Amino acid sequence: MTESHLQDITRTIQLAVAPVFLLTAIAGILNVLSQRLGRVIDRARLVEGLAFNQVEDARRVSIAELRLLSRRARLIHTAFVGTTGAALLVCLLIAVAFLGYLFGFDFGIPMAVLFVLALAAIVIALLFFLREIFIAVATLQFGLPPEAKEPVVKIG
Repeated sequence: MTESHLQDITRTIQLAVAPVFLLTAIAGILNVLSQRLGRVIDRARLVEGLAFNQVEDARRVSIAELRLLSRRARLIHTAFVGTTGAALLVCLLIAVAFLGYLFGFDFGIPMAVLFVLALAAIVIALLFFLREIFIAVATLQFGLPPEAKEPVVKIG
């Protein structure tokens, strides 16, 4: 193996390492999203169980909460799709980098496009996640009695 060839391989590996750090960050985001989705699902199951054992007024409140929980779950799901899409794009970016090296092609532009698409997918996912957090905070009640309960933040 020539010195030049070894340097080329080393450079390719170095270029592929940066996207791997991005994959680590994406894995952290996916972990947070899955935990939040689990909490939403647990709460929805609890509220569903209570809704069937309540009088009409309380049932309406439970149904309204279930609608909010459903909306939150959809937002988290969309954030999951964006984050997972970003992870797939980063994996594809790494593969293209190595294929470009192996076959001697200049894949600079496709790699740049994949990177920008991955970042755009993460930004979109984070915006959906932020919206879900706004809804969660807006529905906080802090154990107040029913007559004192108002959303902390208005849902727009």
